[in-house]
Amino acid sequence: MEITSLTVHETQALLRSKQVSPQEVVEALGRRIAEVDPVIHGYLSYDLDRAILEAQDVDVRLPLGGVPISLKDVINVKGHPCGCASRILQGYISPYDATVVAKLRAAGAIPFGRVNMDEFAMGSSTENSAFGPTRNPWDATRIPGGSSGGSAAVVAADEAYAALGSDTGGSIRQPAALCGCVGLKPTYGRVSRFGLVAFASSLDQIGPLTKDVRDAAILLNIIAGPDPCDSTSVNEPVPDFTVDLEKGVKGLKVGLPKEYFIEGLDPQVETTVRAAIAHLEGLGAEVVDISLPHTEHALSAYYIIAPAEASANLARFDGVRYGFRAKDVSGLLDHYGKTRGEGFGAEVKRRVILGTYVLSSGYYDAYYLRAQKVRTLIRRDFATAFEKVDAIVCPTSPTPAFKLGERTGDPLSMYLADIFTLAANMAGICGISIPCGFVEEEGKQLPVGLQILGKELKESKVLQVAYAYEQSTVWHQAKPQIG
Repeated sequence: MEITSLTVHETQALLRSKQVSPQEVVEALGRRIAEVDPVIHGYLSYDLDRAILEAQDVDVRLPLGGVPISLKDVINVKGHPCGCASRILQGYISPYDATVVAKLRAAGAIPFGRVNMDEFAMGSSTENSAFGPTRNPWDATRIPGGSSGGSAAVVAADEAYAALGSDTGGSIRQPAALCGCVGLKPTYGRVSRFGLVAFASSLDQIGPLTKDVRDAAILLNIIAGPDPCDSTSVNEPVPDFTVDLEKGVKGLKVGLPKEYFIEGLDPQVETTVRAAIAHLEGLGAEVVDISLPHTEHALSAYYIIAPAEASANLARFDGVRYGFRAKDVSGLLDHYGKTRGEGFGAEVKRRVILGTYVLSSGYYDAYYLRAQKVRTLIRRDFATAFEKVDAIVCPTSPTPAFKLGERTGDPLSMYLADIFTLAANMAGICGISIPCGFVEEEGKQLPVGLQILGKELKESKVLQVAYAYEQSTVWHQAKPQIG
């Protein structure tokens, strides 16, 4: 068996027993990338020689000692490019490590490579990258999801042992579902955002994409915790998220929200997810019907709040201090207009314009303020539900992976891909997507994800439910045939 097919904890066991060296682990990764990434296009860049050099000095006794971890191109790593898959940050090299990267290094991990994404994390298919789309390992004619599509694809294709992504409206969970891997969105503030290039600051959260649930717990152990560099990080102790994994689900109540089983949900996906929920019931969980009544308003509220925050956050990219700068300009305003017009892609410009509009004089109360009130109602819905249940189970994505180019001309259709994930970001709660089966389309087996949502700071409970399901099924062991 090739090393790259192993999980983080399996790789760590080999490293600690000295059956392999950190250098061999990195070299195996380089071979795998050379073999399959011409098909997948998951990496924007990686420095194999540098990683091999770093591998020579790691202490394998550390929690992640000697394990390379790949990074979405929105997380800063000192000395590495951080371009957010955009032309406007062309040539930018990060002068510092994000807090999560510093924590990975302290745990002995080797930050490895920049993986593709939707430009500035704005998208659901990784087709908005300025450097071309990433392809789904299960069918190269289909999208891997987004915006962390590169992170999910390289993990599913064994081009990474694990990866970090960011989740603003489902950008970790949705691609994890479509690529057949595990994607964890922690509670807002559980993981520091310092060093994450901001899309929507009140929604963004960094989290792991892994090959199994135990790896997700291990990585969360490393990256979670308060940070003086991030005023929104939660000042709460970090438990060992692996401790409760094997407790099972007997006696737990899991909620089934009627609003997540609606018209537009692919019939094969619904059948697969309902079978997964029945399996949890067979393991001893009690399934309780619940309602999240304001779910129908979540999509429209999200696409007011997120673009509004994006329009403010992206104002800093002006071509004056770093990155792309337009030529043949006449004056400062012309410079701004041409640089941003040429540097940003169509989807980013669409959201910046929308966000600027809803924040403008005369429209703030009608749009942004009203959307924030809806957000409060969504938070209350979840709070009420978690008084009755320990976790909520539902589909991660309404459909399996769709074809490349299928929705690029219809932004609303694209936005609907996040309909089951974005409410969790609005509420600030935690959630995970795990593989729960396959559907067949055009002779191809395409993964389906089961989403498990938990109360704020209850990642341990979410991981407990996810682990019980995963270990009693075989879906997480399936591997795509690439070529």
